[in-house]
Amino acid sequence: MSFTRADVKQAISDGLLSFPVTDFDAEGRFDAESYSRRLEWFISHEISAVFVAGGTGEFFNLSQDEFREIVRLAVKVVDGKLPVIASAGLSVATGSAFAKIAEEEGADGILLMPPYLTECPQDGLVEYARQICDSTSISVIYYNRGNGVMKPASVQRLADACPNLIGLKDGKGDMQALNRIIKAVGDRLAYVGGVPTAEIMAEAYLAVGVNTYSSAVFNFVPDMAVAFYKALRAGDSDTVRRISREFFLPFVDLRDNKSGYAVSLIKAGTEIIGRPSGSVRAPLEMPSAEERARLEALVEVAKGF
Repeated sequence: MSFTRADVKQAISDGLLSFPVTDFDAEGRFDAESYSRRLEWFISHEISAVFVAGGTGEFFNLSQDEFREIVRLAVKVVDGKLPVIASAGLSVATGSAFAKIAEEEGADGILLMPPYLTECPQDGLVEYARQICDSTSISVIYYNRGNGVMKPASVQRLADACPNLIGLKDGKGDMQALNRIIKAVGDRLAYVGGVPTAEIMAEAYLAVGVNTYSSAVFNFVPDMAVAFYKALRAGDSDTVRRISREFFLPFVDLRDNKSGYAVSLIKAGTEIIGRPSGSVRAPLEMPSAEERARLEALVEVAKGF
């Protein structure tokens, strides 16, 4: 761990956040060499934190041994230049185990994923998150999505109970609900936009005081991703609209072709630009040849920005 809680909170409050894919070789095994090169390339751009083994990085498809290797390698490559945030979740026991690994390997925080499968009462969600927060001393960002969505009162209770909870990532896209949380909890937490292809909602996030978001497309069009973020923060609405219209709207249409394409298309994009990361693991599927051709056209569009 290289950064304090205050450091991590500041890093995720402003600036573009990157979520690298996880590299697999032709046999589907973690490819450490390729992943190292990817991280070196990532941190050569203007970003404020690196979230490894996240949703885009197929956290749900990794063993604990693979997770440990990924975090260890990320901490080594990033080398204190930026905070390294890993993931945890699924159950209290499993989430605590992942959090322990992340802390042991030097990560600066964890992104706490929702519990696995079952629908959850609010009190249960708070207890799930509290126990995992209590299992580690590093910073925790709660991912408010899926079956783990907390209401404002629950977020407040969790923030009051857990000093190491420093942020909330929104994965729901309900601006009214998010605004209520922000108004209720205030600057006790940092807030991150986290719906799939978050750029499509970046203006709405900014309107409620969320200054940053997770960028999955950064994996294959980083220069455009940075240009979009800079235009957004500068109030350059013409550039934001143009990139949205010419790249992000067609990308979202393509993404919506099949469940899981929010990850699969990103991996296809890395291959298109000559930085291949291997295929996704089941239950995800890679795009078809026709879909890949559409993505190639969008990569060309991105070069214009």
